[in-house]
Amino acid sequence: MTNPHPAACAPSAPAPVRPAHYLRVLSIAGSDSGGGAGIQADLKTFSALGCFGMTAIAAITAQNTCGVRAIHAVPAEMLKAQIDAVVQDIGVDAVKIGMLATPETVRVVADAIRAYKLPHVVLDPVMVATSGDRLIAPETADALKSELFPLVELITPNLDEGGWLLGRPIDGLTALESAARELLALGAPAVLLKGGHLPGDWVVDQLVDGSGLSQRFESARILTHNGHGTGCTLSSAIAAELATGAPLAEAVARARSYILGAIAAGAHVRTGAGHGPLNHGYAPVAQKIVNR
Repeated sequence: MTNPHPAACAPSAPAPVRPAHYLRVLSIAGSDSGGGAGIQADLKTFSALGCFGMTAIAAITAQNTCGVRAIHAVPAEMLKAQIDAVVQDIGVDAVKIGMLATPETVRVVADAIRAYKLPHVVLDPVMVATSGDRLIAPETADALKSELFPLVELITPNLDEGGWLLGRPIDGLTALESAARELLALGAPAVLLKGGHLPGDWVVDQLVDGSGLSQRFESARILTHNGHGTGCTLSSAIAAELATGAPLAEAVARARSYILGAIAAGAHVRTGAGHGPLNHGYAPVAQKIVNR
């Protein structure tokens, strides 16, 4: 049953810009019952980086540190209602998109980006869980490419997701930039191809965009079993940094710095029997209030 809207909150138009407000970041993603990835990781990240987090839940998963047991897609009309409710009242400074389980949910999100002109949209094309479980069907991946890639500011696939999008594996560090360029040709304005699944003592990520930008980010690998939710956390951190007005490359650099700290701070903690979560709250900053 739907409650009647108070007159002051009638959903007739997006809220006007307030003279002072929190930096507002919306996560459109799946829920992780284990708390390490998805919506739960996104909210922890937004809070740790001083942003006000909001959610539109696209799917409910039953999962823990050992794997995904079940996935239930939220009906498309309910996903739309969540996005409308948030945007029309609170407003949005940046958006992170995670797992979208069906082509219908992809289209709902694409329609919302166009209708509300949502800014600073970061798409993490979640297709494979840390445990190796495949999370979406091929037709949903096709919808991501055709419907969402042209509308977002950045996509952040890992090697497995990038390989699935390209239809072939991505082998070795020397292939990172060329593969990122091929992903760029699928329609996204910018690509951060994450090389964390490659062997070696260093983690290398490759950022490219349509203007010719090519920047490689390298960091020493942190030995840990607690890598659940790293992709969700990184994309959320990038969205939070873009909300501040940071340029793309700087937002990526700041987000990588945050996630490296979160991995290091939780490296030796034991949570569950499988891939544990990061320590998202290792160095929280104050809530950011802006006048714009």
